[in-house]
Amino acid sequence: MTAPGSRAKVATSAHRGRRALVVLLALLGAWLGAGVVTAPPAAAHAELVSSEPADGARLAQAPAQVTLEFSEEVSLGAGYVRVLTSGGQRADAGTPTVDGTAVTVALRSGLPDDGYLVTYRVVSADAHPVSGSTSFVVGDGAPVSAGAAAGSGGTDPVVAAALPVARWVGFAGLALGLGVPVLLLVGWPAGWGSPRLRRMATAGLVAVAAGAVLAFLLQGPYAAGSGLGSIVDPALLGATASSENGVASLVRVVLAAALALVLRPVWLGGTPPGRPQLLAGAALAVALVGTVAAVGHPVAGPWPALAVASAAVHVAAMAIWLGGLAGLLVGVLREDAPAAELVRALPPFSRLAAGSVTALVVTGVVQTVREVGSPAALVTTTYGWLLLAKLVLVLVLLAVAGISRVWVQQHLGVHRPRPAPRRRVTAHAFAAATAAGDPGADPVVAAAAGARAEVQAAAAAAERPALRRSVLVELSIGVVVLALSAVLVGAPPARAQVARPVEVTLPLQTPAGADGSVQVSIDPAAVGANTLHLYYFDDAGRLAQPVDIRATLTEPAQQIGPIQVDLQPGGPGHYVGDGMAIPGAGTWTLAVTVRLDEFTAGTASTTFPVR
Repeated sequence: MTAPGSRAKVATSAHRGRRALVVLLALLGAWLGAGVVTAPPAAAHAELVSSEPADGARLAQAPAQVTLEFSEEVSLGAGYVRVLTSGGQRADAGTPTVDGTAVTVALRSGLPDDGYLVTYRVVSADAHPVSGSTSFVVGDGAPVSAGAAAGSGGTDPVVAAALPVARWVGFAGLALGLGVPVLLLVGWPAGWGSPRLRRMATAGLVAVAAGAVLAFLLQGPYAAGSGLGSIVDPALLGATASSENGVASLVRVVLAAALALVLRPVWLGGTPPGRPQLLAGAALAVALVGTVAAVGHPVAGPWPALAVASAAVHVAAMAIWLGGLAGLLVGVLREDAPAAELVRALPPFSRLAAGSVTALVVTGVVQTVREVGSPAALVTTTYGWLLLAKLVLVLVLLAVAGISRVWVQQHLGVHRPRPAPRRRVTAHAFAAATAAGDPGADPVVAAAAGARAEVQAAAAAAERPALRRSVLVELSIGVVVLALSAVLVGAPPARAQVARPVEVTLPLQTPAGADGSVQVSIDPAAVGANTLHLYYFDDAGRLAQPVDIRATLTEPAQQIGPIQVDLQPGGPGHYVGDGMAIPGAGTWTLAVTVRLDEFTAGTASTTFPVR
């Protein structure tokens, strides 16, 4: 029988755990409610910052090369940078080179006067492809038509749909392959002899390997923007194998196979693993979790070390919780399982699940703040809405767990100040329950402990159908959470989708070459009303007053524009477009024409995303 002091400790511990969760959720709520309007804009992932020649520039002669500068380090991988003439012929020569955030491609010599289109598809640090285009004109050539890049740079829809499936298979397999053995280690040693659990854990490790192989094969077409027909293209496979994401996938396959080999004799023997097997299995499991956490969003953006560590804890907690639930459902919640096994296995898993929930909440808050960046991004981006859906489902799981605890407190003898009888239960609700322990030498204590164990077993057996249904519901919600996680991994972070003001200085291109520069400021660079500031500087870097200055907006992909921007003088060399309207999201181009005198005019342009 559980002593009153022990019950008090359990209640105190549970109270502290609930208080900690409330504090964490309150902090998250305060962050969500803080300054939606005043929140600073977020930095985007691998966004094109500038190009040389500048987008829309008119040059007296063809340059020797084209350089694209991005906001973070990129890799080429299976991507490309191509320079095309107005007729669609290749004007670039050789293989593009990458130097940190800059990508450079050489041009063929002797290029004629013409319009040239630069198209690119590079891979950002989080393994997501980034594509777009710029253009420039040489001599008296005509600008390249807006539709010249139509259809290029997109991701094949089948590949885009298959990648989340591959990730989901890997996540589900990780939960089974790691969660089931952990369940047996913490409090159910008899489960090592269960053929069902052996098949479940082995199938999980096979799924981890299969998901990794599928993700490896799909990464090449994903980065190159090609279809499933190129899934075994040697060039794409080689590019993926040389990338960090590809190496992580291959290592994951090896680790899953090694862990299966370590566990095989343990399963066949039906006894808990010895110390050497336990240490080897733990090392392989930690490494396996690391290969999942050390790719994608955690390695890009701010605080990469903290992000990788947080992601690793998050993945491990997910696997332990959901995998343990699946193991309980198959192992001890079936009709033919002894009730004593049910009472013996549930309390230790409940404590483990409580720790997993706490870890998920803490790391979830860290990842939310890092990936979302500002409260406004939660309700203005696809990533934000997906994350909100995931948070709602997790809160439902926590609510079900809280309701289930009431049943345990009533049926297993743990008191609660406010009893609220409910019959729906989940496995980890048994945290308040304790199995009959060693009663010591006193026969009276031993008899009482045995009687209590019988009562607990009878109560658990009577409620087994309700418990099984509740665990099944909880596990089903967890499967949906895994699916949302698989989609979130492949979605651009919310902070990369939030509108960011444009601040750029562009060289003013005239028929004779560069003649001064134009500083452009667009705030907030979002759909609706914006404020445009233009400053013209002469060759000496001083503000100068031109004869005339005009600006237009176009969205080539949607064939919108040119839209004339109404400019008002704001001072010497300064013009303001207050209330400049951007009608919709897309990749917009602002073109500025500056007339320096009666015979000379120059142009400058910049491309920027509108969310």
